[in-house]
Amino acid sequence: MSKKLMQEKIEKAQEEIDRKKELVKQGRMRQNYHFMAQTGWINDPNGLIYYKGRYHLFFQYNPYYGFWDYMHWGHAVSEDLVHWEYLPLALAPSESYDDHMRGGCFSGSAIEHDGKLFLMYTGTKNDGNGFEQSQCIAYSEDGIHFEKYEGNPVLTAPPNVPKDFFRDPKVWKHGGKYYMICGARKNNFAQALLYCSRDMLNWDFVNVLAESRGEWGYMWECPDIYPLGDKYVLMFSPMGAGERTSVYLVGDLNYETGKFVYDVSGEIDWGFDYYAPQSFEDPKGRRILISWANGWDWMPFWKDWGPTYKEGWCGSFNIPREVKLNPDHTLRFEPVEELKTLREGARAKEEILLEEEIMDIPLSDGVSYELKLEIDLNSTTAETFSLQLRSDNERKTEVTFDLRDQSMQVSREHADGWSKGASHSPLKMKDREKLLVHIFSDKSSIEVFAENYETNHSCNIFADETQDHNRISVPRGKLKIRSLETWALKKVMDC
Repeated sequence: MSKKLMQEKIEKAQEEIDRKKELVKQGRMRQNYHFMAQTGWINDPNGLIYYKGRYHLFFQYNPYYGFWDYMHWGHAVSEDLVHWEYLPLALAPSESYDDHMRGGCFSGSAIEHDGKLFLMYTGTKNDGNGFEQSQCIAYSEDGIHFEKYEGNPVLTAPPNVPKDFFRDPKVWKHGGKYYMICGARKNNFAQALLYCSRDMLNWDFVNVLAESRGEWGYMWECPDIYPLGDKYVLMFSPMGAGERTSVYLVGDLNYETGKFVYDVSGEIDWGFDYYAPQSFEDPKGRRILISWANGWDWMPFWKDWGPTYKEGWCGSFNIPREVKLNPDHTLRFEPVEELKTLREGARAKEEILLEEEIMDIPLSDGVSYELKLEIDLNSTTAETFSLQLRSDNERKTEVTFDLRDQSMQVSREHADGWSKGASHSPLKMKDREKLLVHIFSDKSSIEVFAENYETNHSCNIFADETQDHNRISVPRGKLKIRSLETWALKKVMDC
C-alpha cells in the first residue's frame, strides 16, 4: 500500500507539471543554460551521483507553484552536465514520517549499494507537537523508480538535539563501511553528526564530527565532507553566521575517533545566491559541485517569493564547478570544462589600454554570454575599475574591483527594480602580475569568478532583454588589459 500511495502522489504531481509546463516555459525570466525545473519551486540539489553511465541530479521540488511548500524530489539525468533530461519524480510525501504540507521529503544524498541506487533523505512531519525530522531510505533497481524502505525512519534525532534541527544526510563509503553526516543543533550551536553503517539500514552514532563555537552559526544546512588530495573538505551553509552562504573548512578526518580538525577556512562564494552546495566524484576523478542559485535571506526582499513566482516558477542551479586544492590548502572552484560546448560567436581583443574612459565589451549576445578578462597589473595605474553588466541607460549590475584596498563588490542595487544589495569580498591579490576575471551571464543571473576561481560572487538579477549593454569603466588612471575574450552561450534548457 505504501508503494502504491507514493506512486499515486507522483502521478498526481506529474499531471500538474504536464498541465503547466508549456505556459511556464514562456516566462521571460527563464534561464537559457542554468538548470531549472519545468514548473514550480526548486531549492537544494540532492543525490548527486554518476550511476549506470549518466549523471543523476535530484532536487528539492514543489511542482505545484512557485514558492516553497510540500517537498518532493525531482530528478534529471545528463551525459555531459550541460544537457538534462527530466525523469519522473523520485520521491513524494506519502508516509506518516514525511507527509505534511510544510514538510515532506527534505534534502539528502545518494549512493550505490548492492547494485541499487539508494537515496537517504530527511522526512519531516508534524503531528501537532511541532516539526520532527528523521533520516529515511529509498532505493531503486533501475535508478528511476524508487521505493521507500519499510523500516523508515532509520534514524531519529538524538537526545538534546531539537527534533526540527536534524537534517540533510550526506552518505559515502570508506573502508568497507558506510558513513553519513547530517546537520544538527545543540545548545544553540551548529553541529555535524557522524554515523556509521555496514548495510545502509542500521546506523550507529560515532561522534560529533565538528561543531561551531558561535563563529559558524547555530545550524549547518546540507553539510558535505569529502577527500581532496591529501586533505578532507567539510562544507556547509551556516544559519546565523552573518552574510555567509556557503563555507568550506580544510583539514584532516580521523575515522577512528570520528573527528574532523581543520586549519583552513574560506568562502565558496561571496554572492547572495549560492546555497546548499553538494558534491560528488565523477568517473574522471573530479570533485564536482552544484548549488542552489538562491538563498533564504533574500526572500523577505520580495513580494510573493520573488518576481518569477508570477511566471509559475522560482529557482535554478549555479553552473557546475570543479573543486581543486591549492598548495596552501585553500580551494578554487572552476567551471566544468563541458560548459565550453555552449560557446558560439567568439570575439577577442588583446593589448587594450583604457585611460579614464568607458569601453563597450564586444559581445554577439549581451544577455547570455561568457566573458574572460586578464588585467596586466604591472602596467595598470588605475586604483579601481568596474564592469557594468546587463545595462541600459538607467539600470545595470556593477562589478567593482578596488586594487588599492584589495576588495571586490557586486552591486545589484540598480539592476532591475527588484534586486537589492551588494556583495563584498576581499581580493587576496596573490598574483601581483595579473588579475583574471571570468563571468557567466544568463537571463536571470550573473556569476563572477576572480583570482584563479578563489573569489567568486553569484547573484540573481531579473533584467529585461533590452538590458544588453556591457561595458568596462575606468574612472581614473590607466587600465591595461592583456586579453578580452567573449562568447555567446547557446540555450539548452528548453523548458
